[in-house]
Amino acid sequence: MKKIVLLIFIICSISIADNLKSTDFEKYLKSFDYQERSDMKIKMVEMLNMLEDNQAQLIDIRFPEEYKVWHLGVSINIPLNELPNRLDELDKNKLIITACPHNDRANIARIYLKLKGYNVRYLSDGLLKAVDYLRGDNAKEFLEDYAKGRE
Repeated sequence: MKKIVLLIFIICSISIADNLKSTDFEKYLKSFDYQERSDMKIKMVEMLNMLEDNQAQLIDIRFPEEYKVWHLGVSINIPLNELPNRLDELDKNKLIITACPHNDRANIARIYLKLKGYNVRYLSDGLLKAVDYLRGDNAKEFLEDYAKGRE
């Protein structure tokens, strides 16, 4: 299964690269280093803190059907295949965090947005871990803090 996901990721990355200026993607690849590898990811706890402080925007890039079945109430659903036509919904003044259940599509979205000039990271823990964490008291506390950040 991991090999299939990796293969899909590589194919999608190549497809994205073909649609962008190849020189931009090549420049990004040539400058890719350990710091960029670290900077491209965000863990769940840091993401939740940034959302509470109104410093980030969470973009759930799953298909509408997936989002409709379950989602975090603090995310915006912009499916990966709709992202190029919905860039106006992103807040350029905030860190954009892309997310999906595992992180394959989230990273594809991250690459696309990075090359478009956005400050973007992907949720390396995936939405499944976030949903597992945000239960009971954790959910209540997070929503209270999130509401305070919006005041």
